[in-house]
Amino acid sequence: MTKNIYQKPSPETQAEALKIARATQRPGQTKEQTKLIAQGVEKGIALYKKQQKEKARELSRKLKKAASQSQLSVEPEDQEMEIVERIVYRQHWLPWLLLAVSWLGWGVYFFVSQGQ
Repeated sequence: MTKNIYQKPSPETQAEALKIARATQRPGQTKEQTKLIAQGVEKGIALYKKQQKEKARELSRKLKKAASQSQLSVEPEDQEMEIVERIVYRQHWLPWLLLAVSWLGWGVYFFVSQGQ
């Protein structure tokens, strides 16, 4: 059986929630309503942190499992076949053409304005 123990949010979380609640406060809103909103934000922050911890634990489990499997089974085929990927960066010609045309235009403008 798992026990659901409610942990009180940290003072930093409470302060952050209250800050967010005050930032979204509407005119005419009472302090009690703002506190309720802050409590809702606290619960949201707590849920988010819980989800992130679960994701981190799951990732840690997967990494441990992958590490243990790679240590146990080292295949000779993997050692023989090393594939080297080459990354080729290709740039489009249009920006370079526009740059050259703009330089040419500025040059023509400069020389024409100097002649007058």
